[in-house]
Amino acid sequence: MKLAFISDIHGNANALDAVLADIKEKNVDKIYVLGDICYRGPEPQRALDLVRSLNTEVIKGNADEWVVRGVNKGEVPDLALEMMNKERAWICSKLNKESIDYLDNLPTELRIEMEGIKIHAFHATPDSLFEVVLPDVEGETLTSKMMTKEADLYIYAHIHRPYIRYMDGKCIMNIGSVGLPFDGLKKASYAIVDIQEGLLQTSIVRVAYDVDQTIQQFSNSDYPNRKQLMKILNSASLQ
Repeated sequence: MKLAFISDIHGNANALDAVLADIKEKNVDKIYVLGDICYRGPEPQRALDLVRSLNTEVIKGNADEWVVRGVNKGEVPDLALEMMNKERAWICSKLNKESIDYLDNLPTELRIEMEGIKIHAFHATPDSLFEVVLPDVEGETLTSKMMTKEADLYIYAHIHRPYIRYMDGKCIMNIGSVGLPFDGLKKASYAIVDIQEGLLQTSIVRVAYDVDQTIQQFSNSDYPNRKQLMKILNSASLQ
């Protein structure tokens, strides 16, 4: 079985189009979605419609939770709180009620078992949609925060920085971001997990797409924080 894991689309339907085309070319058997579908992008409804058209398992990310109920104090820096709620209001204005209800009802984890291989997938950590666990964190932290349930492979998203690490015979990977990478590479990111005869192979895939098109969509819109998002897209970085 060849599985694809995608996440952190953030309303960038152009990037999602490119990733789904790449997945089709690679003859993937199944796609899983690990959250953050609409918020902070120029095409929230189209991005969500594309995800729902996959008819597959989808879990909730922190940005999906923000779309449903707003950004709370303490979840982001105080200076960003007002603007991020303005962004949330813009996103909600582009979504129909059914879409918001769909995001509200998403589960928060996936437990997958194929050919004796167990996979635990979640957005940020098994216990939080918001906690940040970066690639260079100490191994003990990975074990205590991320590997809390029995599995061979742990997969998460949220940080927009893909990586693969091995710990005590287990594998943990971050699949990066489809629509808003933070690692300096202006290409969409997703992961493929290939399970053959009980053996496991993992890989990070980067896909080129027309970043300038998405930047232009922001420029042509009245999105409240468009200059900042255009900057992030252009640099693939928060700096």
